[in-house]
Amino acid sequence: MDYLIVGAGLFGAVFAHSIRARGKSCLVIDKRPHIAGNIYTQIVDRVNVHKYGAHIFHTGDKTVWSYINQFAEFNNFVNSPIAVYHEELFNLPFNMNTFNKLWGVKTPTEAKAVIKKQREEVNAAEPRNLEEQALSLVGRDIYEKLIKGYTEKQWGKPCTELPAFIIRRVPLRWTFDNNYFNDPYQGIPIGGYTPIIEKMLDECEVKLNVDYFDFIKKNKGVANKTIFSGAIDEFFGYEFGELEYRSLRFESEMLDIDNYQGVAVVNYTDKETPWTRIIEHKHFEFGGQSSTVITREYPAEWRRGLEPYYPVNDERNSVLYQKYRALADERDDVVFGGRLGRYAYLDMDKIIASALKAAAEEEL
Repeated sequence: MDYLIVGAGLFGAVFAHSIRARGKSCLVIDKRPHIAGNIYTQIVDRVNVHKYGAHIFHTGDKTVWSYINQFAEFNNFVNSPIAVYHEELFNLPFNMNTFNKLWGVKTPTEAKAVIKKQREEVNAAEPRNLEEQALSLVGRDIYEKLIKGYTEKQWGKPCTELPAFIIRRVPLRWTFDNNYFNDPYQGIPIGGYTPIIEKMLDECEVKLNVDYFDFIKKNKGVANKTIFSGAIDEFFGYEFGELEYRSLRFESEMLDIDNYQGVAVVNYTDKETPWTRIIEHKHFEFGGQSSTVITREYPAEWRRGLEPYYPVNDERNSVLYQKYRALADERDDVVFGGRLGRYAYLDMDKIIASALKAAAEEEL
């Protein structure tokens, strides 16, 4: 083979499709029993369930949008999540609907005045941690009700122990628009994401339930080059130690009602509720089914054997990643891609763009 592609997720599938179009041969392997990686969607009682958390496609890149539309028709879904803090409901992102619920203000001028006053009450000239950073950006009310609890659950640490750079900025919108994303192109593929990956891999040999490290011991020289979208530290045998991640645990259930929460995504921002959000999958595709499927997401501490979802890009891990990156740069027989290969949380459009770029660079 010209290429062994490790991972049948979005990065691997886009690379495979692109490199096959250039007349190259490839073998795709994945340790999971299915293709599509974390964007895998599974039909449960006629509902397309996002098995590994909500994936809402959005991009400002017209090239990427044109590319992905070869494989699916997208609906006009707009992400307008709700935040629940104890018994209160708030619109996300932080906008005039949010500010009206918090303070009863009706105009942007009034909202800006409240936030300005609360920001001035913070004494941290140079924020030392995430809490001080958030307070200096949005003031105490938004921080206490809509940031603190959710963030501490997500990262498993008090905000006072998290680095300030995790929140570099907090988008504040002075309109009543509940559209979470600013991107001009957004939606959900009708029929789910799995058929997209099936089409991308249609002409490729794919082997599932295959662990790369076991496979390569028995199949050395199977390909001229490897495209690796697994964890970069694992590839190098954890030579410098483990990179840190946060994981997730999902609990799904089918309910014999037609509508559980009225929206696709509800975030739970108090610390007492153990899950961070509930996804009601049918709302992604405006489903009219008589039953519904919901999924609760629980943040979890990562250890080997669990799926690594969120890289912990603090100073220690950034330094460690650069050591692995240096090893990767010395190899001309391996290309590292995807969120695990690059140790970065990447939106789907960025993964597609990087895979297309990686395939194009193979011709240089």
